[in-house]
Amino acid sequence: MKFDKLLASLLILGYGLSALQPAHAQLNLELPEIGDPTGTLMTPQQEKELGAAFFRSLHAQLEVSQDPEVNDYIQSIGQKLVGSSDNPAQAFHFFVVNDPTVNAFAGPGGYIGVNSGLILTSEAESELASVLAHEIAHVTQRHLYQTFQAAGRLALPTAAAMLAAVLLGTKSAQLGQAALMAAQAANLQYQINFTRDNEAEADRVGMQILSKSDFDPRAMPTFFERMQQSTRFVGRELPEFLLTHPVTVSRISDTRGRAEQFPYRQYPDSLAYQLIRAKLRVQTAARPQDALNYFKAVRGQGTKLQQDVSEYGLALALIVNARARDAKPILQRLMKTYPEQSQLPNALAGAELETKDYPSALQLYESALQRFPENRALTLNYARTLLTTGKAQQVRKLLQEYVRRHAATPEVYKLIAQAYSQLGNEAESHRYVAESYYAAGQGRAAILQLRLARKTSGDNFYLNSIIDERLRQLHSEEEERKKR
Repeated sequence: MKFDKLLASLLILGYGLSALQPAHAQLNLELPEIGDPTGTLMTPQQEKELGAAFFRSLHAQLEVSQDPEVNDYIQSIGQKLVGSSDNPAQAFHFFVVNDPTVNAFAGPGGYIGVNSGLILTSEAESELASVLAHEIAHVTQRHLYQTFQAAGRLALPTAAAMLAAVLLGTKSAQLGQAALMAAQAANLQYQINFTRDNEAEADRVGMQILSKSDFDPRAMPTFFERMQQSTRFVGRELPEFLLTHPVTVSRISDTRGRAEQFPYRQYPDSLAYQLIRAKLRVQTAARPQDALNYFKAVRGQGTKLQQDVSEYGLALALIVNARARDAKPILQRLMKTYPEQSQLPNALAGAELETKDYPSALQLYESALQRFPENRALTLNYARTLLTTGKAQQVRKLLQEYVRRHAATPEVYKLIAQAYSQLGNEAESHRYVAESYYAAGQGRAAILQLRLARKTSGDNFYLNSIIDERLRQLHSEEEERKKR
């Protein structure tokens, strides 16, 4: 599929908050606010396909979080905000990128990414929600697309890869330059500019979304103000937010004035927000010992709830520092205190796995899944434990049911592939490894795995038909990718 009048003004969508690098200045690229109120540049189906391809390309170039607890949280808060927008039926997909820089960006098809650094920088859940609400407003108000003059035609895979590459242009001179050269090779003319009207509208609409979703509208100017103050002494290393979303004194004043129109009240953070931040702090620490040192330092500080969150973070840090036995009593106590938090039995079962107490881990997962039957993290970790104990047939059935209800990620495909490998079905194993590669933006590796699947599939007509059709699809995409 090709887009006659699409791209370079779609050269994204990264309104964000990533740190400026010299490569950005060299390219003179401003990641855009792109508007087309008519939405006539592409059909909804084209936008959906471009969004999915864009997301696959991001997997190949960024560390997109595969942690289902982290992604379920950001998806839940995002969908809560979407439900209060003026277009609640529009499809959105929220995800987390494991990166310490403060960044958030929106791509085609309603794909909105948030860096772990932004989540950890936020000091309240409403601040995180304010960034998401602002991005949602850009999408629902059709700021993503802008009428432009462009010549040439780009294949879908090329378009998606260019979008992803330009997002990384702020970090990699080579990737950013490659994207620019590709645009020039396609004879594309583009102009990417923010408009004050778009920004003001996104602030206004985003604030309304916040209020309707039971988040604090005052969090938006508070976050803007802290971003501005935090960059006073950082020289050229400015957050991208201050370039593509200029945070002037007047803008802060305007958003604060709007926020004051809403009734004042307290907006407590959810426990899930606090637990996810603790988990991300452990996952993104430069060294496991750093996370342990941090939670030891803050242990016992703040309210009782804050102290318990710190205990949870400490337990996770102990696990990654090969001290899972020390983590168990902490998590057992927290489970009794907060029986409605699925993160706690999930963490305790992980500690049991680390100490190779597989029966206890399985029992914990099974018990927790009775209470939280649709929980993705518990389901997938239960599957991993079953594989560890050689129960591949049970995993195959479990994950076949799982993918009927949830979108499969690269990690899910890997688990299915491992189950088939344990069952001695190498053809199916290669087929699902191929799907894992494809979902992660590695089309050529996926084709290689499909070829291996075809060689080992024997005379299974049904399976051969599936493999042959998938190979045709992926070969077609590779051919499209080569066309400029």
